Amino acid sequence: MAKVELKQPVVQEISELITDAKSVVLVDYRGITVDDDTKLRKELRENGVSYKVFKNTLVKLAVKDTAFEALSKDLEGPTALAVSKTDPTTPARIVSDYCKKINAISMKAGVVDGTYYDNKGIYVIASIPGREVLLSKFMGSIQSPIANFARVIKQIAEKKAEGGAAPAPATEAAPTEA
Repeated sequence: MAKVELKQPVVQEISELITDAKSVVLVDYRGITVDDDTKLRKELRENGVSYKVFKNTLVKLAVKDTAFEALSKDLEGPTALAVSKTDPTTPARIVSDYCKKINAISMKAGVVDGTYYDNKGIYVIASIPGREVLLSKFMGSIQSPIANFARVIKQIAEKKAEGGAAPAPATEAAPTEA
């Protein structure tokens, strides 16, 4: 069997892995221990991220003519792919956390939502909170003014129920005649 025929299934596997991916992050895993690698893979898997190691030449063949083709120039040395089809920032965020804990690994580059990011750019992407965190912050910022308004209305109602006069709304004073 020719070498090309042996490589084709792997290229096909990589192509299927990156099809419809929101992000792909290249990880230099040189020097990571088996225990640390197992922990990293487990956390990535729990968050819906695929993490695999392929030969660089096969990845180059698979990403050719795709949105991830820009990664070809960073495919040197030991490289793993962290791929997410759901949350674009999850792979970068998780790998970045491990980069801080384990100095043996680093992120090389990545493509997030069709945009290529070099080494520094992918670390910036890693600092963006996840979708759920952003949504909860957004909802909190929307609910805060409404909650304050409701408290004021409740205080006015309680004051009226006690028999006291409700505080007068702030209005501009009418000019007095001299």
